[in-house]
Amino acid sequence: MATNWTANSWRDFEGLHMPNYPDAAKLAETEELLGSYPPLVFAGEARSLKQDLAEVSAGKAFLLQGGDCAESFAEFHPNNIRDTFRVILQMAVVLTYASKLPIVKVGRMAGQFAKPRSSDVEVQDGVELPSYRGDIINGIEFDSAGRDPDPDRMVRAYNQAAATLNLLRAFSTGGYANLKQVHGWTHDFMARSPWAKKFEKMADQIGEALAFMEACGINPDTAPQLKATSFYTSHEALLLPYEQCLTRQDSLTGDWYDTSAHFLWIGDRTRFEGSAHVEFLRGIGNPIGLKCGPSLTPDALIKMLDTLNPAHEPGRITLITRFGHDKIESGLPPLVRAVKQSGHPVIWSCDPMHGNVIKAESGYKTRPFDRILTEVRGFFAVHRAEGTFAGGIHCEMTGQNVTECTGGAVAVTDASLGDRYHTHCDPRLNAAQSLELAFLLAEMLNQELSDRAREAA
Repeated sequence: MATNWTANSWRDFEGLHMPNYPDAAKLAETEELLGSYPPLVFAGEARSLKQDLAEVSAGKAFLLQGGDCAESFAEFHPNNIRDTFRVILQMAVVLTYASKLPIVKVGRMAGQFAKPRSSDVEVQDGVELPSYRGDIINGIEFDSAGRDPDPDRMVRAYNQAAATLNLLRAFSTGGYANLKQVHGWTHDFMARSPWAKKFEKMADQIGEALAFMEACGINPDTAPQLKATSFYTSHEALLLPYEQCLTRQDSLTGDWYDTSAHFLWIGDRTRFEGSAHVEFLRGIGNPIGLKCGPSLTPDALIKMLDTLNPAHEPGRITLITRFGHDKIESGLPPLVRAVKQSGHPVIWSCDPMHGNVIKAESGYKTRPFDRILTEVRGFFAVHRAEGTFAGGIHCEMTGQNVTECTGGAVAVTDASLGDRYHTHCDPRLNAAQSLELAFLLAEMLNQELSDRAREAA
C-alpha cells in the first residue's frame, strides 16, 4: 500500500486539464451521491488483469487495447458497443493465430469520456466559451449553457458506463465470443476489403480445427475458453473527482482500487512531477498506464516508475509510447535503455495515433493510415534492436463504418472524410482499417517472435 496516500491526497497537488465547476455545493452533492453507488468493476478483476499483464511483460502474451477516442452520450447505442467489441475480437483472433500468444483484450470503453484540451477556451465568431472537455464535463454544442461544467454529467456517465459494462460482460461470456461464431464477426460493409477476405479464409481454417477438436471430444462445453473470453475496460483517469468517488478499499486485501475501470492511464499532459494525477494513481492497486511522448526524458521516466511502482511489481505498469511516425526511432531508444537498466518490469505498448494527427486540405482533422503503420514498424524495429519485447498496441478505433482516418486498403480519401465523420474528438480507425492494422501487426509480431526464437537457439 502506498505511504502517505489517501483517496483525496491528490487535491494537495497540481491538477491540470480539469474543470472549475461554478457550483461548488452541487459538485459536493454529486460526489457524495456517486460515492454511494456500487463499484463498476471489482478489485479481483483488476488483479486478474494485472496477472495477465505480467505475462505480457515477460513476453508470453500481447496487449491489444482499443476503442473510442471519446465516448459520447449521443452515440450511446448497443449496436455501437457490439460493433467495436466484435472488431476487437477479430483483431485478437488475427494476432493469436499469427503469434500463438494469448491476447489480453482491453477496451477504451465504459468510461473514456473526459479529454484534455490545449486551451481552456474556444472562440467562434468572436464569442468565447469554455472548451469542450468531454460529455462527462460539458456539452459539445457551442452555447453558454451547455459549455458550463455540470456535475450531473458525472452521474449520467456512470450510468452509461454501467450499462456498457453490463453488455460487454454479456458479449464476452454469453456466447457471442464463441470461436464457432468467428465468421459472424465480420461487418457486411467490410466485404470490399481484401483483409476481410483474408480473415474469412483464416476463419475457415479455425472452423476446421474446431471440428477436428470436437471429434476428439474437445468442444465449448468441455473447454469453456472456446466460448468465452476475458475482456477488460480502461480510460484515462483525467477527471479526478469522478475517479475518487469510485475508489474503494478492497475488503479482502485492504488495498485501494479505482472501481471505475480495470485499467487507468495518465496522459502525456498530466504526467509530471508534482502532478495530482500521478499522486492519485500511485495509491490505487489497478494496473496503470503512462503515456510517453517526445517531451519525456529518461531520468523523468525512471523517477515516475519509482513513484508509481516502487515494488517493481510485474503487470503494474504499461508504458504507452506516442511519438509520431518521424520521431519514434530516435525518441524511443533512450527510454527503452533507461528502463532496461533500471530493472523495472514494464509493458511497452505503441500508440500510433496521437503523434500522427494532421489537418487535411478539406479542413478535417485526420490521421493518415500510412503514418500509423510507419510508427508501428518503427516501434517494433526499436525493440528488436534493443532486445526488448514490443508487447502491445493502443489505438483509437470503432466498429462503425466511419471516414475519419485517410488511407487503408479500402481507401478513405481527403475528399471523402466528410461522408461519415462522427468523432467527438480525434479521428478513429474504422472497422476495415482496424482489421488491416491487425494483419500487418501480426506479421511484425510473428517476425519478432521468430527472431527471438532463432537467437535463443
